Amino acid sequence: MNCDHCDKPAVVHEIVIKGGDSKEVHLCSDHAIAAGYPLPVEQHLADIFPKLGSVAKVEAAKSKERSAKCAACGLTFTIFRKSATLGCPACYDAFMPMIEKVIESAQDGATHHLGRSPVGGAEIERVQNLRVKMMRDLEAAVAAEQYERAAKLRDELKALDSPSP
Repeated sequence: MNCDHCDKPAVVHEIVIKGGDSKEVHLCSDHAIAAGYPLPVEQHLADIFPKLGSVAKVEAAKSKERSAKCAACGLTFTIFRKSATLGCPACYDAFMPMIEKVIESAQDGATHHLGRSPVGGAEIERVQNLRVKMMRDLEAAVAAEQYERAAKLRDELKALDSPSP
């Protein structure tokens, strides 16, 4: 739209209402200064409305989510969201940007699956490792014909395997 007084592009647009009558005013920068109007400062919408920029980013992310697809099994992210089940191991790589925060919250900050440990799991693992070591020592003692040592290791293994009272 051009200025009401010349052919320059208008930078000020205003509707003036007097006595019930409305009149549109369009002025270029020179005529706007002469009429006492402040000139608009050229700003991006994201600067004027900061939340508008974040809304655009969220919409772009949602669009990316809708189009995300696993190359290996063909599962789309939309179907994953409905079923909450991934189709194959490659889905983790395909959807990681979208599901990383979900995995972190479910795994107390970890980005990979931790699983669960049984109650007393550390003790069970220690006993299993000790048993494996004693079995190797027993086999080595028998191979070296150290029968007294082998008998002692056999008895220790029996004691380890029997339940404690």
